[in-house]
Amino acid sequence: MKLKHLLISATILGAAAQVSAADEVTVIRAGKLVDVVTGTVLKDQTIVITGERITSVGPSASAQLPAGARVIDLSAQTVLPGLIDAHTHLTADPYLSGYNALGVSDTRAALYGVRTARKTLEAGFTTVRNVGAGGFGDVALRDAINEGDFIGPRMRTAGYAIGIKGGHCDENLLPPDVNFTGRGVADGPWEARAKVREMAKYGADVIKICASGGVLSKGDEPGAQQYTLEEMQAIVSEAHKLGRKVAAHAHGASAIHDAIVAGVDSIEHASLIDDAGIKLAREHGTYLVMDIYDDDFILQEGAKAGMLPESIEKEKKVGQLQRDNFRKAFQGGAKMAFGTDAGVYPHGDNARQFYYMVKYGMTSMQAIQAATINAADLLGWKDRVGSISVGKYADIIAVKGNAADDATELTKVSFVMKGGAVIRQ
Repeated sequence: MKLKHLLISATILGAAAQVSAADEVTVIRAGKLVDVVTGTVLKDQTIVITGERITSVGPSASAQLPAGARVIDLSAQTVLPGLIDAHTHLTADPYLSGYNALGVSDTRAALYGVRTARKTLEAGFTTVRNVGAGGFGDVALRDAINEGDFIGPRMRTAGYAIGIKGGHCDENLLPPDVNFTGRGVADGPWEARAKVREMAKYGADVIKICASGGVLSKGDEPGAQQYTLEEMQAIVSEAHKLGRKVAAHAHGASAIHDAIVAGVDSIEHASLIDDAGIKLAREHGTYLVMDIYDDDFILQEGAKAGMLPESIEKEKKVGQLQRDNFRKAFQGGAKMAFGTDAGVYPHGDNARQFYYMVKYGMTSMQAIQAATINAADLLGWKDRVGSISVGKYADIIAVKGNAADDATELTKVSFVMKGGAVIRQ
């Protein structure tokens, strides 16, 4: 009987705590505020947050503070919207690459994701799009974070990446007598449609496909097209019918071309994109998500991490080309969203990519916009995240330097808030 009363009391207290949190008012005083919508930096601003959402933003001189509000003083810092990484693999360990990865179960990978999700959030990335995980580990991680079991970023998830037999999204490390085929494998238009339906059934928010070969897979070439136009058209048609966007892993020019024509929403990597592909991306409004930091880790740490020698050789061929083509694509007017392939390099280092985005053509503000309003648009969440605006989630970060002038300051995030809850201060 006592246990029953204790459980009832705990339930009542828990409900009261939730109501209290929902009604809690927080005020942030921002010395500088990066307005990513206008591309300007505003001085001496006050942000009012009620529960999870931003309820007002404006000059501190005219701000009316609610009685009893919690005040967070960031008047000596630069305040920005939480960052978004549109290409992550939270359940992947970069130091368990190549054949070392065969010893990692899907369950263990999902548990690894619990730690990496927190590291990613603490680094200032309050939202991610996770484009591929075994065992639907990313779906489970997303749901656990949403239910408050673990601390991590908001997540869009893909489940298994879909690809051809023997392609980049299959498992090619095992000998033929094992007779193993990756769960994301689908050949032919109707089989591919069925695979899209399977991913949606088990919780995928986005569909990830492998249109070309890859760097870290065995026995294929990054520039070689894998899915045909007909197969990609079937995938995109089915995904869009089910309300899912499509992200296409595509290094090679022909794969990029056909993926855009098929109607994918983003091209991942785009290492060997040509002028025709850039023009096509611009005309179709297709986002390019180019991971131009992880070349450093692959070439410097890849062998130690267990990456195959052939993978390192492939990276030597495409890494610098990808960076050069990033510049060409940006200057050519293609839409760009921030994405790093986190999991190929250690999680939490996502912001190291900003240096290369600026080096290869963007201003610091443009790089920040790629990781905020652009990425939010790609994820279909521009009404929720991506800027410090009334009605959006209070996903807010701060740095001591002026990130709008020097985006590398974002590697030194000193304050993180997600949905009105302070994660790091």
